[in-house]
Amino acid sequence: MFVLCLLAQFSFSAGKTSVVNLRVEKLESPIGIDATSPRFSWQITSDQRALLQTSYQILVAETAEKLAAEKDLTWNSGKREGGISVLIPYEGKPLESAKKYYWKVKVWTNKGEALSSAPAHWSTAFLNNSFSNNAYWIGIDSTMNSGKLTTKTRLSARYLRREFSLNSKIKNARLSISGLGMYECYINGKKISNDIFAPTATDYTKRVNYNVFDVKELLQNNKNTIGVILGNGRYFSMRMANIPGSEPLTVPAVQHYGYPKLLLQLDVEFDNGQRSTVVSDSKWKLTTKGPIIANNEFDGEEYDANLEMQGWNKNGFNDRSWITAKKVGAPEGTLVAQSNPNIKTMKQLKPVSVKQIEKGKYVIDMGQNMVGWMSVRLKGKKGQPVTLRFAETLQKDGNLYTANLRGSRSSDVYTPASNELFSWEPRFVYHGFRYAEVTGIDYLPKAEDFIGKVNYDEMADIGTFETSDTTINQIYRNARWGIMGNYRSMPTDCPQRDERMGWLGDRATGCYAESFMFDNQLFYEKWAQDIHDSQLATGSVPDVAPAYWQMYSDNITWPAAYIHVANMLYEQFGDERPIRLHYQSMKLWLSYMQSRYMKDYIMTKDQYGDWCMPPENLNIIFSKDPARITDGEILSTSFYYKLLNIMAKYAEITSNNNDKKEFLALAEKVKIAYNAKFFQKDKAQYGNNTVTANIVSLMQGLVPQESEKAVFANLSSRIEGEFKSHVSVGLIGIQFLMRGLTANGRPDLAYKIATNRTYPSWGYMIDNGATTIWELWNGNTADPAMNSGNHVMLLGDLLVWYYENLAGIQTDKTEVGFKKIVFKPTFPKGLKYVKASHKSPYGLITSELNKTGNNTSWKVIIPPNTTATVHVPVASFDMIKESGASLKSRPDIQLSSKESGTIALTIQSGEYRFEF
Repeated sequence: MFVLCLLAQFSFSAGKTSVVNLRVEKLESPIGIDATSPRFSWQITSDQRALLQTSYQILVAETAEKLAAEKDLTWNSGKREGGISVLIPYEGKPLESAKKYYWKVKVWTNKGEALSSAPAHWSTAFLNNSFSNNAYWIGIDSTMNSGKLTTKTRLSARYLRREFSLNSKIKNARLSISGLGMYECYINGKKISNDIFAPTATDYTKRVNYNVFDVKELLQNNKNTIGVILGNGRYFSMRMANIPGSEPLTVPAVQHYGYPKLLLQLDVEFDNGQRSTVVSDSKWKLTTKGPIIANNEFDGEEYDANLEMQGWNKNGFNDRSWITAKKVGAPEGTLVAQSNPNIKTMKQLKPVSVKQIEKGKYVIDMGQNMVGWMSVRLKGKKGQPVTLRFAETLQKDGNLYTANLRGSRSSDVYTPASNELFSWEPRFVYHGFRYAEVTGIDYLPKAEDFIGKVNYDEMADIGTFETSDTTINQIYRNARWGIMGNYRSMPTDCPQRDERMGWLGDRATGCYAESFMFDNQLFYEKWAQDIHDSQLATGSVPDVAPAYWQMYSDNITWPAAYIHVANMLYEQFGDERPIRLHYQSMKLWLSYMQSRYMKDYIMTKDQYGDWCMPPENLNIIFSKDPARITDGEILSTSFYYKLLNIMAKYAEITSNNNDKKEFLALAEKVKIAYNAKFFQKDKAQYGNNTVTANIVSLMQGLVPQESEKAVFANLSSRIEGEFKSHVSVGLIGIQFLMRGLTANGRPDLAYKIATNRTYPSWGYMIDNGATTIWELWNGNTADPAMNSGNHVMLLGDLLVWYYENLAGIQTDKTEVGFKKIVFKPTFPKGLKYVKASHKSPYGLITSELNKTGNNTSWKVIIPPNTTATVHVPVASFDMIKESGASLKSRPDIQLSSKESGTIALTIQSGEYRFEF
């Protein structure tokens, strides 16, 4: 017997409602936004149920006083009807360059309340203006040592400094800076921010980012000093990949852009109304003889404490031995204010053990495969290098396993200046590692002598997930660590070897899954721009972006991420701008592929196939069995068909109605041709009947409706029979597998695949020591050329399945960005509970299911200013109760629809607890 009970968390006698979390371009009080029409967002919190915003008013002023008085405003939107509170564009007077603005929002609700937010602020960047004409790029275009440039050139960090005086009381001060490849900036000896690896990496022939900081508190009303260290980063790269045995992949040299350089402008406003500007020019001094004697992302950082220059970034330092900084050529790319946050140290880890392997060699176990660097406190000997080497796994004898690092040295070296204790961490490198080997000291260090600094792009955690199944939980933790570790101002494939590239194929579905866990919208907006910047004039889109490897294979399945990323940003965060911004570029790419490679409506070009299909032999990377290899034309054509349908939606959003008709007409012709060529109706199969061929056809809408059940029965039968209910697809098929099985009535099979502990499975990785996700299903036995221990491409749609199917949290596809929420969980036999949450653009969403015997309780939290459809898995509305009473006595909970075995309810915001 089923019972439904609905309990309220809140007291409704006295409602408390607030307007909070004010954002401009998705950031809290950002400095240096270059949007001429920035967009405003806010959230509403309340202890009342069924609360909706009915209207709003945005006020913007040039001063806090004008805003408070609501006079002489830059923009008064007026009272506008509607419930939208996300990404509303500014429509006031033209904004001025490099200026601070203040704003607030008033909100009216359906409860008769009129609310006003606390004031917030933001500042503009240079907008249509550029840096001062007196500011120019400085540096020195030389290695400052003998020898020609090679792919193994070791380049020391550049140190630059400038002293200046400010003789009046400071009212405001802001610093605009770009240092390539990476910079650290100090004012009077203090670092201006906690950012690292700034600015975020781009294709520097297309786009160069600069950052803006408020530095008033760091300046003095007399002498001041700015000091900057320049690291190499992706600008001075000078590396070439070496990937033996990884056919069919051929990799070119890494793009190299030039020597490190600096562009800087400090603008100071005084209380008396006067202004002063300090810029990068010939007044700066430079040296390459500082303690950072080498830094390379793939090899590590070398630091010689004997070369330290005490006080180099403070007043009064003797820099007579330094040279005058030279004016150097500007990067080719357009200079823009960076809109996404920089990388920071986001977490810290302590080792779980330190062991002596042999005399003078010690191995630290962090207990977790992580990405970042090691901060150490050790005692060395003067002039004797202390070396830290990094690896993901160990050999049987306890030494580091480094074969999978390929050409990456992954080592940091510190040379002490005395026999005393020293504390040190690098600045311009990162490593993917669980283990670190220390040599150059003569004692067994303690675990507290080391701290693992976990570094990735600054973004909020917005998702939680937990179940009663320990395998699912560990996979989730492994996935989270893998995703964090591969956020490197672009979504990279791996963090440890000589690659670390933004492969598009890894993120077509991955970006969507990650959006439940991290507030990654600015990160992926930036990457979409990277893809756009890497597109050729012909329309060709690369496989890697930024295009540090010039890989234009004219594939479909990898570049499809360009269109899918825009779709994720629209559906998950309610942002149309990426669609509008990139629509013509995406259209150009599809047209290019059609004109070059489409024959009789079949897309004939595919580059990578169903990459990393689990091979029949644990010692090989790529399957040799023809029965496991999916026809590339099936992959490329099915993807092209799906992309045409997405582009038809984009055409409607952008009011390109003729385009919409053309996309849909072409899609229909592709579907007809596809089924004529690949579908064997009598066998209910596509091509040679791989699971991937069938699942991509089914999930991308190509299977004739009358054959859908037969095709699904065929593919599920093959999974259960030939593959014994294990993963039976590669990178392409895995993007559809878990949701495809569930949508077609086999969540039990999806659950079995998700919880397997034998090969091939995510659980197999765990049983073999993985704390992240491997590149290969057999990553513990395959060729070291491709066995990264920290990849995310094999996750496919698993994490989407966790949130959307197990927890049941989905956004409505029309009222996107979780303005309307769809709760539709699948609760496979074997699970006792699922608990998940997601901080959506409108607020916190929670879904918690607990099963005891035949009874299930389900707590749901719906944020204010949203609505939801809740799908309850019962056969009859009469089986549902609320607070012990029938739902018939609850007019605020309405029957939405009835399906086989499911009742859909329409409910408003608040907290509910169902029991059935």
